[in-house]
Amino acid sequence: MDATPTAQRRDRRRGAGLRLLRRVAPGVHRIEHAYVNCYLIEDGGAVTIVDAAFPSTWRRMPQILEATGHSLGDVEALVITHAHFDHMGFAAAAAAELGVPVYVHPRDHALAQRPYTYRRERSPLWYPLRYPSGVPAILAMGLAGAFVVRGLEHVQELPDEGVLDVPGRPRVVFTPGHTFGHCALHLADRDALLTGDALVTLDPYKGQRGPQIVAGAATADSGMALDALDALERTGASIVLPGHGEPWRAGITAAVAAARAVGAT
Repeated sequence: MDATPTAQRRDRRRGAGLRLLRRVAPGVHRIEHAYVNCYLIEDGGAVTIVDAAFPSTWRRMPQILEATGHSLGDVEALVITHAHFDHMGFAAAAAAELGVPVYVHPRDHALAQRPYTYRRERSPLWYPLRYPSGVPAILAMGLAGAFVVRGLEHVQELPDEGVLDVPGRPRVVFTPGHTFGHCALHLADRDALLTGDALVTLDPYKGQRGPQIVAGAATADSGMALDALDALERTGASIVLPGHGEPWRAGITAAVAAARAVGAT
């Protein structure tokens, strides 16, 4: 399912396509769909999925897993970095059809039940006027099913810290601010950090690229989000895998410095 360079450029322009990018870190594959990233963490023959994009992403999951040498039966867990609708898209389907545990931090449990009821600092309505380059991302998300995401009543607790006993054994890094229960995942043995939306390299609300926190249109507390960058930086990871945008390979310290320079918007 890897696209050719020409096809990849076309997908970036359209934004609505789904593509698999293999081995963005050792044993980690990236799924990009409508400007949102999910990740597959391999551990022998088992797989952990991180984040759940949109309902329509699920329809392609058998093909995606097959392209990486796996099947739906290899999936043992789904970890949600935060419970916004664009990261909860197929969580209910995965829980129902595979019976796998879905991990969400307790401070996001209510949001997981109602993924559209999140706190934000600013209305998103004026962003398309000020940042028209963000419009393609919002339209692409809508076409991918962003407005028909089902909540999930029963989830497993994602702790503030510690190693999670799922394939890949990621260490949880509590990074509140984007949501109050946001968590990143550190794969120390692979020198990789899955930052969710605590730090992104594309803000879909502004259409701007480069390391940053997400705009106040979708962030609960930007000051808290900027403070949470300290926890990301302490991991010292070389490979940064965000919830939106391309991987950053110049290290988390440089990414955090760039995000702080951008600040809150």
